[in-house]
Amino acid sequence: MSQTNILLESGTNELEIIEFYIEETLPGGGVYRGYYGMNVAKVLEIIRRPTVTGVPSKHHPAALGTFNLRGRVLPLVDLGGWLGKQVAASDALKVIVSEFSGMVTAFLVSGVTRIHRLSWSQVEAPDMHMQTYSGQSVIGVVRFEDRIVFLLDMEKIVASMNPRADIGATLAAVEPVVTQGEQWHVLIADDSSAIRNMIGSTLEKAGFRVTRTSSGREAWDVLVDWRKRSEEERKHIYDYVDLVVSDIEMPEMDGHNLTRRIKEDQVLQKLPVVLFSSLITDALRHKGAAVGADDQISKPDLPGLTERVRGLIERFRQGASAA
Repeated sequence: MSQTNILLESGTNELEIIEFYIEETLPGGGVYRGYYGMNVAKVLEIIRRPTVTGVPSKHHPAALGTFNLRGRVLPLVDLGGWLGKQVAASDALKVIVSEFSGMVTAFLVSGVTRIHRLSWSQVEAPDMHMQTYSGQSVIGVVRFEDRIVFLLDMEKIVASMNPRADIGATLAAVEPVVTQGEQWHVLIADDSSAIRNMIGSTLEKAGFRVTRTSSGREAWDVLVDWRKRSEEERKHIYDYVDLVVSDIEMPEMDGHNLTRRIKEDQVLQKLPVVLFSSLITDALRHKGAAVGADDQISKPDLPGLTERVRGLIERFRQGASAA
């Protein structure tokens, strides 16, 4: 399956998920089928299980080894094993080859069912019990008539097996540049509390004020409130906020839709918007550009965030002064 065959208009708050399943062997000998999903934008193709070369020094039991796909050596992750399940043996196992966070990774699953087109408003955020039960690996829940599909945090799974993809380690290495003078205000929208707080802490150490929100919907509501206050108090929107940093994949309202709303609003369009997401690849960067994003940074590459944020704020403020 080529991702170029499935294209959504940017900013519509829609997504397409590929639904797959993992068949687990139960202690009594039965088999339980659990349904999962991931964003189609991350999927390059689906193949049969290849011949795998083991990795002697593998540090995680779910790391099955590597295989050659048209001249490219890729790692294969046993997704069921990572979730702590005893996957039922089968000759029909499938492999989902994906690309995100600047890396190509393959995941072994029991089978693939179909693709669903949804609105992010149909994706429920997992409750605390679900997060604890799943080891913080579920980012969304989609309910169908006969089953529930859990959207997995593929970035977390890869980061647990590859230090290069660990945003926490990347952020820890960032040396903040503390500046004197005006304290600019940045709004963050990210449904991951860990990433939200790490980005916020990095910006705060660099001298910014930060407001954190957990979804595009919450961020939009905050922005609308600031816009109303600016109009009522006859002040510039910069008196309330200077820039927005947003993830793309979020329940209720995604980052593309949030960006599009900001850029279509006569007042809020004066705000620069930075998209920070694992979905920002060469093949998908045009989606952010289509909705008006002023900068796009791929997770976990964050060392230059403070400088890029500062540069955007200065450029937009200079433009406002010239106008």
